[in-house]
Amino acid sequence: MGAPRLHLVDLDGAASGEISNMEIIRNITGALLIPVQLGGGIRCIETIETLLKNGIDRVILGTAAVEDPQLISDACRRYRDSVIVGIDARRGLIATRGWVNDTGLTAVELAQSMVKLGVRRFIYTDIERDGTLTEPNFSAIAGLIDTLGLPVIAAGGISTLNHLRMLQKLGAEGAIIGKALYTGDIKLKQAISEIDRV
Repeated sequence: MGAPRLHLVDLDGAASGEISNMEIIRNITGALLIPVQLGGGIRCIETIETLLKNGIDRVILGTAAVEDPQLISDACRRYRDSVIVGIDARRGLIATRGWVNDTGLTAVELAQSMVKLGVRRFIYTDIERDGTLTEPNFSAIAGLIDTLGLPVIAAGGISTLNHLRMLQKLGAEGAIIGKALYTGDIKLKQAISEIDRV
């Protein structure tokens, strides 16, 4: 349908702390001609290496960004263009380990500390809006984009073409659409034709 990239999450991995669905991941990357980015359970450099060798274009590090900054630094040094940090926030505060552990860290604090380690791209997910088909947290996304001046991909609550248009106006590099595709609230071909891709 024209998607420029597939966003994939190993939810089992996010909970367990290690990739749990490697065979499925390999099957997906092997079947697609577009780049695939993956998050969930990526918490060591060996896992990053394995994923990149198996067709993953970008790895998304969330829990590791909070718990193991040295891993982020090492990953950025070796694979800078393939590293994204996931900023997963509930009421502005970061949650880790499959969104179960609250950290007390603000989204902006974490992002700024990651920039110092070499991170150049982020995904912002509002946990309370994810899968709700309500609307993205526009103010938080705009604040992060304005503060960082780096690419930010928006996720959580996106359910209309107007949401995509607004995110584009705010300067988001991209948007992750999940549930709205399953429900038909957003038609991918229409969205791609109507929203100018960056």
